[in-house]
Amino acid sequence: MIKNNRLLQALDRKPLDRPPVWLMRQAGRYLPEYRKLRSQAGNFMALCKNPELACEVTLQPLERFELDAAIIFSDILTIPDAMGLGLFFVENEGPQFERPIRTEKDVDALPVLESGDLEYVMHAITRTTAALNGRVPLIGFSGSPWTVATYMVEGHSTRHFATIKKMLYAAPHVLHRLLDKLTQSTIAYLKGQVVAGANALMIFDTWGSVLSHPAYQQFSLEYMHKIVIAVRLAHPDIPITLFTKGGGLWLEDMAATGCQALGLDWSVDLSQARMRVGSTVALQGNLDPLILLAGPEATAQETKRLLAEFGHFPGHIFNLGHGLVPETPIESVLALIETIQSSGEQN
Repeated sequence: MIKNNRLLQALDRKPLDRPPVWLMRQAGRYLPEYRKLRSQAGNFMALCKNPELACEVTLQPLERFELDAAIIFSDILTIPDAMGLGLFFVENEGPQFERPIRTEKDVDALPVLESGDLEYVMHAITRTTAALNGRVPLIGFSGSPWTVATYMVEGHSTRHFATIKKMLYAAPHVLHRLLDKLTQSTIAYLKGQVVAGANALMIFDTWGSVLSHPAYQQFSLEYMHKIVIAVRLAHPDIPITLFTKGGGLWLEDMAATGCQALGLDWSVDLSQARMRVGSTVALQGNLDPLILLAGPEATAQETKRLLAEFGHFPGHIFNLGHGLVPETPIESVLALIETIQSSGEQN
């Protein structure tokens, strides 16, 4: 039994005195306790692959802040890592793969994963669920097949996505085969997270916005739609949030997938988004995370503006438009959460 089920009520679009609040990348480098634990682990992936430490990191922000949800500490690239591509991280450069996917033969050699291939994530979820003991819901997540594929094909973070876009236009059948394997693996992965104890799921489509309108529909949204259908078929009560960063053009299409909520970045007007999708889905967002660098007062003011922009309607989950950055002042996070808390007292 979850004691604070505000998030789940909002995902079900139930009336509340205030929106629930959790923050993307709420467990991260802006917290000194996280930096200490990561140093002890040796590197980022070592931290992710240790269920005990991943559990501890997941709980760290809840010990500091009155948050309404925890999100399991992991990474969107766990699937390609388990596929054997040799994931590693370079300081100030991000993720890289020793063996990127470039040819049809490379795609054919990839396995389709089962949840047991990522057992350390399942153990972390089970451990965290037990540690939470119903305090708040636990969110599980994955990357979207398209976003994960960009890293697998490029081999690293990129600004232009030239290699994968060349594949998309010159050999679309190869990219579709890659996305299909990722989709099958992601379905198994998310089902496993629910069985392990996750109370809600989120799919991060960080790079969907680099696609043209028809390409987004065909190479990103269609595969997320398949995931939503398959996971909900197995677990009808599990709420799923889709988040395409920069995806404001496609809100209606995303809502039609059968998901329960849409994540919004800061480029989307909350009131307009609510009018566009009506009561079909909840909306999550959408404070610009960099406003927190301006300090507590500016953060509180912008938080109040966004609350007013959405209005007193059900189905709002307050969050950022993307993740917290390492330079984020802890005082600004406190100001954000206290502003949300006080909005309930005023209603």
